Amino acid sequence: MADSPAQFRGQARLPRFAAPLRYDLRLRPDLAACTFSGAAAVAVAVSAPTRFLVLNAAELDVGRASIRFQDLAPTDVTQFEEDEILVIGFDRELPIGEGVLAMDFTGTLNDQMRGFYRSKYVCNGESRNMAVTQFEAADARRCFPCWDEPAFKAKFKLTLEVPSDLVALSNMPVAKETVSGPIKTVFYEESPLMSTYLVAIVVGLFDYIESSTSEVRVYTQVGKTNQGKFALDVGVKSLDLYKDYFATPYPLPKLDMIAIPDFAAGAMENYGLVTYRETALLYDELLSSASNKQQVAITVAHELAHQWFGNLVTMEWWTHLWLNEGFASWVSYLAVDSLFPEWNNWTQFLDETTSGLRLDALAESHPIEVEINHASEIDAIFDSISYDKGASVIRMLQSYLGAERFQKALASYIKKYAYSNAKTEDLWAVLEEESGEPVKDLMTTWTKQQGYPVIYAKLNGHDLELEQAQFLSDGSSGTGTWIVPITFCCGSYDAQKKFLLKEKTDKMHIKEFTASQSSDGDKNIWIKLNIDQTGFYRVKYDDELAAGLVNAIKAKKLSLMDKIGIVEDSYALSVARKQTLTSLLRLLNAYHDESDYTVLSHVTSVCLSISKISVDATPDLNNDIKQLLINLLLPAAIKLGWDPKDGESHLDVMLRSLLLIALVRLGHNETINEGVRRFHIFFEDRKTSLLPPDTRKAAYLAVMRTVSTSNRSGYDALLKIYRETAEPQEKSRVLGSLSSSPDKDIVLEALNFMFTDEVRNQDSYYILGGISLEGREVAWTWLKTNWDHVLKTWRSSSLISDFINSIVSPFTSEEKAAEVSEFFACRIKPSFLRALKQSLERVRISARWIESIRSEPSLGEAVQELLQGAA
Repeated sequence: MADSPAQFRGQARLPRFAAPLRYDLRLRPDLAACTFSGAAAVAVAVSAPTRFLVLNAAELDVGRASIRFQDLAPTDVTQFEEDEILVIGFDRELPIGEGVLAMDFTGTLNDQMRGFYRSKYVCNGESRNMAVTQFEAADARRCFPCWDEPAFKAKFKLTLEVPSDLVALSNMPVAKETVSGPIKTVFYEESPLMSTYLVAIVVGLFDYIESSTSEVRVYTQVGKTNQGKFALDVGVKSLDLYKDYFATPYPLPKLDMIAIPDFAAGAMENYGLVTYRETALLYDELLSSASNKQQVAITVAHELAHQWFGNLVTMEWWTHLWLNEGFASWVSYLAVDSLFPEWNNWTQFLDETTSGLRLDALAESHPIEVEINHASEIDAIFDSISYDKGASVIRMLQSYLGAERFQKALASYIKKYAYSNAKTEDLWAVLEEESGEPVKDLMTTWTKQQGYPVIYAKLNGHDLELEQAQFLSDGSSGTGTWIVPITFCCGSYDAQKKFLLKEKTDKMHIKEFTASQSSDGDKNIWIKLNIDQTGFYRVKYDDELAAGLVNAIKAKKLSLMDKIGIVEDSYALSVARKQTLTSLLRLLNAYHDESDYTVLSHVTSVCLSISKISVDATPDLNNDIKQLLINLLLPAAIKLGWDPKDGESHLDVMLRSLLLIALVRLGHNETINEGVRRFHIFFEDRKTSLLPPDTRKAAYLAVMRTVSTSNRSGYDALLKIYRETAEPQEKSRVLGSLSSSPDKDIVLEALNFMFTDEVRNQDSYYILGGISLEGREVAWTWLKTNWDHVLKTWRSSSLISDFINSIVSPFTSEEKAAEVSEFFACRIKPSFLRALKQSLERVRISARWIESIRSEPSLGEAVQELLQGAA
């Protein structure tokens, strides 16, 4: 039996001999002093002999004299800050069964956007604080002592003491309210069983709008409710859709969604009280862009999906985080596609798949199911693997099992594990039982090992020969093998085949398959693997098959998703030195008359990456390569022009913005000049129709390309716009442009602007994400000089990782990687270690790609030939 508090140190998880059943919490935030006080009475079930109770607490001052378990006072109270645990020892064994643990505590309303924190806002010209919680992943312990792990589900009964004039919200509806002068006491209904990370409190001045049934409300800052209408509409419709899809009603009596000015993530799915960044919830017809609208719809649908997948059924431990995030990401596309079919949402889903594939091609990636040994490691896995790869392998599985069987199985899973916790294998077991397919064997290869395969496809007579190997961007081959759901079609989408590739190699006899297709001669035969990119893998075709696909693209025979898949695979294979940049440029040339947003968003992304690498790899050819890429994108941009057209589609509005931004980044003078011209008109008259929200970012970037220390009026004008607007979306457009100047001193000024109180800490990543290629060195020097300040100010893992990713990843030499490694050698912390290793790996991958590009004998000729062909 335990005899000393120290034995509980250094453990990944809390001991299981006692568990909470119900929390009765009373909290009193002081918004002026930025502190809070609280009292907790927790019904605890003791299930094994112990004289200790061990729970989580961090940055709290627990009143030792106030602690009681039933009528027992503790003999020993130890708080281990490093382990974030509170160990309460008694002089005898605790009785087995239920007892109440009571204590008082105080804490600080911090400015770190985690735990119980403060957020600044302005109301009637006066600056005020609101109190907000953000507990995922492991920060409820910063608000009240608790068993802060997802599997310790309990019921929560909250009481808040707050200033009488403020709105106080929590997960559940208000049961009653009493007012005593300037303070009111708000009692909330008891919640159903839930995990601590989903408890939420918001206290401040707000307005709201509500649905006709008044079940759903959107809270905004005073006077902004009209900007909540779109999210309210999406929210109401998503809830209805999910009730049907999961065959389970929404579990709570109300759902509030609220916009918070300072918010580290995009949004948080707290049960019944979902919190959002303002840019992820608010939409204004006049002030927001089409991409803002889409972001709001996807984010709302994602968070509301969590009310079932995550909140009602919760992962057993953070290893299974992807069950929450992968599913919410996947199902949010299902919802938005149903609400806005004209957005072509499933094709846009390939943005998620692409970012998952790019991250998972790093040796420093991690499996979907990742071991978590300390609370400090959790934040780092809220990444593209848990979200994007997670969502993509779910799409792959749904495609393999069929939509109907898949939906039925999900509904069974939700019913079976409602109000409790589940592991990944629990989901596989239900899916296997419902479908009769070997789901566990198939999916374990995708969730328990990192990475994914590239399938080498070769035509040998009438046999299609396939071989799988782990794909890594550094060009090496990993050791993994997967069970791969292969799909392919031949010459037409009518002739499709699917099978599971279980071994390293396999072959398919396709004579009868191609016979029906070859009536007009073999030259038009094409074979496409991974139809519509439902599989999470890449394909490397032999020269004959690759040529057939280029012809199929030119002849407009392929679906949008397949056109995206081919260009993304080809780019990734080029980076990994499995094919030449020359062949990638020839392939891109086949997209010269493409006009679809979803395809061109991938094409432009590849173009911008090529443009960047060529600056370092082939400086002599850089201008010609840029011109080639401009020629590729210009026809679609000219067709759309700068001005919106009546009745044009949502996707065309997005495409205009995408192409103009790309042309500015590629240095297209006419686009830059036109952007600057329109900006000057807009600066004098903010209501002009010449620069609507959708084209503003392109104009802002154009202005910044012309700014220098001796000609800085454009920078100052953008700062003026930033200071005069109250709209977060407009602020983010400006911030994302300020550091894009080719002038190093201006880049430095933009970086230092982050340190002023004019920029919220949550918004730093806009400035970091915009740094020009010319500003790389100055940004790195700035980071080294200010590292201690950055680390102290941006403590959350995601925010500190942004600094490293944005500033380190753009470098392209082994020397620079060595210099960065040396700087961080004695400064490593778990919260950013993964980001640092991944950034350094990207630098080394770029260095090798450059070497490979420089050794391509016919690159210069090919560029000239392609330029002539376009002339």
